[in-house]
Amino acid sequence: MITKQMEQMLSSKQDGFLIPAEIVANVQEDNHLDHAFLVLTKVKYSSIPVLDKEQHFKGILTLPMLTETMLGLNGIDPTRLSKKKVSEVMQKDFPTIKLPYDIEEILHLMVNHPFLIVVNDDGVFTGIVTRREVLKAVNYMTHDFDKHYAITEKESSTIQK
Repeated sequence: MITKQMEQMLSSKQDGFLIPAEIVANVQEDNHLDHAFLVLTKVKYSSIPVLDKEQHFKGILTLPMLTETMLGLNGIDPTRLSKKKVSEVMQKDFPTIKLPYDIEEILHLMVNHPFLIVVNDDGVFTGIVTRREVLKAVNYMTHDFDKHYAITEKESSTIQK
């Protein structure tokens, strides 16, 4: 469990966590993989959200999923990308979060994911929270904690590794 004071400091920065959906590259689940390959290449990301026509989050598409699709018996065949849709290869089980954020949940999920998908109650994609933005808040907390709270050492205090 996060200490109350640390949670308050991280929460004070949570407005800056969200990168809004309007500026996050994504692909539609019915796009062909050749289109998705172009999008991933242009934005220089290794993974992007997959949405349906109503902007509901459906999954994640990664560059390794595309390269795996291109691999054939005789080497790499990029023409295979035009024969499959995003929905056929995307990862469907990806964690999502909702506003208001649970800071502790975000920290736990960020251990294994460089970004988290934010959806509303209807599952509509509203943006992402990136590990980078959360680490900026952690950096703030580690440098400014003593400016907000008095720190005293307990007598039997030992730091465990």
